[in-house]
Amino acid sequence: MSNDLLSFHRTYSLRKDAFGNLELVWSDHPVIERVTPVRPFPFSDPEDGLSFVDSDGHEVLWLDSINDLNTADRTLVDDALAVREFMPVITRIDSVSSFNTPSTWQVQTAQGKTQLVLKGEEHIRRINGMGGNNLLISDNHGIQFLIKDVSQLDKHSRRLLDRFL
Repeated sequence: MSNDLLSFHRTYSLRKDAFGNLELVWSDHPVIERVTPVRPFPFSDPEDGLSFVDSDGHEVLWLDSINDLNTADRTLVDDALAVREFMPVITRIDSVSSFNTPSTWQVQTAQGKTQLVLKGEEHIRRINGMGGNNLLISDNHGIQFLIKDVSQLDKHSRRLLDRFL
């Protein structure tokens, strides 16, 4: 039985192609080009589970933990996830154009000032598992903004936000 289990164990490594895309290199299988690492629970459980999908969206490798990667592959995956999971963190809400939706919000983020258009109140979601009172806000372009802890916002920002919650 252990020989059967060993036959299912395949080794792999990751590398970047000339265009910076990840490739999955199997020891006993052709290279799978343009793979994308995807966390199943990026907010609530970022360390557990990691899927690699091909350019058609089919899963080609599942890992129980991102920590199962060797150091070199972990670096490549962390870099890819940083780009894929980039999310501006809202630190202050300066103003909103209207308390009805859609409304344009002028906000401060960790990266600087920006604006977002909130299409509807349903685009503000509470997220669990990060500790604290966290919100995820999706704008009209699909960009997701994070408020790490509503209680840490200034009084003006909380007052504006409360009108939408």
